[in-house]
Amino acid sequence: MEKTTEQLDKLEKAMALSFQFLKLYGPRIATAIIILLLGIVIGRWVARLLTPSLERKQLEPPVRMLILRIFRLLVLAFAALLATQNLGVEIMPLVAGLGVAGVGLGLAMQGVLSNLVAGLTIIFTKPFRVGEYIEVLGVHGQVESIELFSTTLMHVDLSRVIIPNRKIVGEILHNYRTTRQLDLSVRLTYGTNIDAALVVVREILNGNPRVLKQPAPAIGVAMLGNYSIRLSIQPWVAVTDYRSAQTELNQAILEHFRAHRIEIAVLQREIRVIGVSGQPTA
Repeated sequence: MEKTTEQLDKLEKAMALSFQFLKLYGPRIATAIIILLLGIVIGRWVARLLTPSLERKQLEPPVRMLILRIFRLLVLAFAALLATQNLGVEIMPLVAGLGVAGVGLGLAMQGVLSNLVAGLTIIFTKPFRVGEYIEVLGVHGQVESIELFSTTLMHVDLSRVIIPNRKIVGEILHNYRTTRQLDLSVRLTYGTNIDAALVVVREILNGNPRVLKQPAPAIGVAMLGNYSIRLSIQPWVAVTDYRSAQTELNQAILEHFRAHRIEIAVLQREIRVIGVSGQPTA
């Protein structure tokens, strides 16, 4: 019975303290929550308001995303300061403490921050854009997205290559942009009519819709070998048509050369036996 009375007394004291706390700080806490919610709503409203104007300026998608995020964070940070001040917390000591914590956090997140700085460098210097084909660090692919921390490439086998931005900045970058040049070749015998072969090749290139008219394809004799003539065929195609155009043109060259009786050289070895039949050779 005495234990029950003590428990009731403790419960009454706890409830009294809770009511007293809510009476003193409840309005401030409610006001702080309302300020934070208003900050979130206003931040989203400002982002929606700025989106059409940023699109009219034809900024890159990563740049638009970065600007909108900065505005939302600024509005939210201002609302958080107002909410904190409303709770009676001193702002200056808090800012100083956050500064010290920020230094330690920055040291612990050097890799992440370096990716962020490199991402901003890529976004504003624009060494490549979304949709272009690049090669860097031994990997290549079409740029699918440029984020603040990483860049995603679409490989020719439809796999995705995600590269940290700090690995891209400062490296040798090969940007093919939106077109690539095929490097095809075919070996012909020395008895082949080269002019006729060049005419057939030009007809094949003109008949393929994937081959670009400009820049003009480069066609000509590339090398005079020991047993054959190497004909070089270098047309330009869109990045997305690179593999398809390569297989189509190789097949078309083979079929048209057969139809026009243009002989493709095959490595052959001629063996001569010296000596008269029935007599031993020296």
